[in-house]
Amino acid sequence: QVQLVESGGAAVQSGGSLRLSCAASESMYRLRCMTWFRQTPGKAREWVALQQGDAWPSYAHPVKGRFTISQDSAKNILYLQMDSLKPEDTGMYYCAAYRGGAYCAVDVESYTYWGQGTQVTVSS
Repeated sequence: QVQLVESGGAAVQSGGSLRLSCAASESMYRLRCMTWFRQTPGKAREWVALQQGDAWPSYAHPVKGRFTISQDSAKNILYLQMDSLKPEDTGMYYCAAYRGGAYCAVDVESYTYWGQGTQVTVSS
């Protein structure tokens, strides 16, 4: 069973930065599809950023230009650098993964492995 453990969530002011980490218990090359999702109370979990192996990362429109996903494959750690944070970025952030093929999906149902989440709160 693959384990994913997130860390780095905190309360910050609008315009601030945070870096989230997700430590995986399995090689990221084997997992291949690794993604950050977020969720706020009463809303569906939404895709934030995708790292597909060594391919160019993908970002959801609301975070494009402000968030950066990256990985340390030697340590099996996925990162999410979040800059210029806004109150609407507040939510529980989840790391998720599955052993995808040539293309990685961004829908919740495709992901097999999930972390416990880390809370990000951005105040105005």
